[in-house]
Amino acid sequence: MRILFIGDIVGKPGRKAISGLLKKVVSDHGIDFTIANGENAAGGMGITPAIAIEMMDQGVDILTSGNHIWAKKEILPFLDEERRILRPANYPPHVPGRGSGVFQAKHGEKIGVVNLEGRVFMKHLDCPFRIGEVEIEALRKETPIILVDFHAEATSEKVAMGWFLDGKVSAVLGTHTHVQTSDEKILGEGTAYITDVGMTGPLDSVIGIQKQVAVNRLLTQIPWKFDVATEDIELQGVVIEVDSLTGRSGKIERIRVPLT
Repeated sequence: MRILFIGDIVGKPGRKAISGLLKKVVSDHGIDFTIANGENAAGGMGITPAIAIEMMDQGVDILTSGNHIWAKKEILPFLDEERRILRPANYPPHVPGRGSGVFQAKHGEKIGVVNLEGRVFMKHLDCPFRIGEVEIEALRKETPIILVDFHAEATSEKVAMGWFLDGKVSAVLGTHTHVQTSDEKILGEGTAYITDVGMTGPLDSVIGIQKQVAVNRLLTQIPWKFDVATEDIELQGVVIEVDSLTGRSGKIERIRVPLT
């Protein structure tokens, strides 16, 4: 089966890429299941229930997230109500939402998805390696097809997670840095890996933010409001071919599709 994972959707431009490109990408690549990281879909930081529903109605099967999932307070009750949106599993117990789940693709295959957040240069959360193992063990009782969104800052932590989970999951896919890396590969035990799947949004920017705003923040150290850029919009992600019986991946391909 073929699974599409879409990199961090940033603001209204990123949502325009989803509405304008997703159906064609799914058709062109013969996609059976679509996952997208949506934690920045609302104004460049956070997500709202209305935006989540909008993107799921347009063909996104599952939304993952990261450290910005809590930015819009109206999302908190929605995380408990809607199984198709995940927050990182290694947050403290009893926070809203869930960090993993088993979902059904269009031909009936069961797909496990785990959302984890890194700790290097980020919050002091529970260990994503240890929590990831627990979540994966539970999912493997239902399906061999498991994908992990590892939302992390440090390249080294992401690479380590790939090797740690090699052979235990179908794919380890890095998010958060918004810059698509060129290190996609199939690891030795059949796990697809990439350090960062990229960003879906405006490339004429600093990781989605208006260039001058980002430069001003760095020059002045004053916390200027992040304003999302608007030009050179692109959908970025990866397409993964997974054996439905074994859960092993045979191919991972980077994609970059401009919105023209």
